[in-house]
Amino acid sequence: MFPADAEIRRRVADTDWGALAAELDAQGSAATAALLTPAECRELAALYDRPELFRTTVDLARHRFGAGQYRYFTHDLPAPVAALRAALYPRLLPVARDWAARLGRPAPWPDSLDEWLTRCHAAGQDRSAQILLRYGPGDWNALHRDVFGELVFPLQVVVALDEAGGDYTGGEFLMVEQRARAQSRGTATVLRQGHGLVFTTRDRPLRTRRGWSAGALRHGVSPVRSGRRHTLGLVFHDAT
Repeated sequence: MFPADAEIRRRVADTDWGALAAELDAQGSAATAALLTPAECRELAALYDRPELFRTTVDLARHRFGAGQYRYFTHDLPAPVAALRAALYPRLLPVARDWAARLGRPAPWPDSLDEWLTRCHAAGQDRSAQILLRYGPGDWNALHRDVFGELVFPLQVVVALDEAGGDYTGGEFLMVEQRARAQSRGTATVLRQGHGLVFTTRDRPLRTRRGWSAGALRHGVSPVRSGRRHTLGLVFHDAT
């Protein structure tokens, strides 16, 4: 059975959000406390085989995005997906606003996720962007950014649904940061089952001698060597 909304909110609150914000500033990504139990992870991963829950399936190889598959949920989200998204948004909102202030950008995100999504839909971004991803041996995801329209929330979350080193090997979460007048910096993160990884959607503030500039980041997945890897992608803006 999936946890109640109140339990999801309690688990989200267990994260040290001050420390997470500091790590986001330093690295562009940061891990949460456990959000789902292993049993809940397996139950959520099993939803991949219920095509009626999804609006579309994307074959990465067909689009030259890599290899593997992912599926976009419909707006009728499974309870834990909706609860996680609703509980995480207000925790991430202060970081989003702080980053916008440093970069001299507008911060159009209201206190309410529902209000923000209403704005997205009014602007023509009315398709669900919540993703369930499945990778098998040899599958990988090319470096990219999840920008689906003009209205963008600057942070998103991936939740690992399988155990690295047990259910699969390889499949590290990759990020590459482009740095002004310098070579790019790459990181590889092994996702912990049931934990979330918060990361930037497209860029983050970097301090320079002239003030703050935007450091562009892309993310992807290294090749899975064995087993099967499922992840849940939580995006806080909808798609065109």
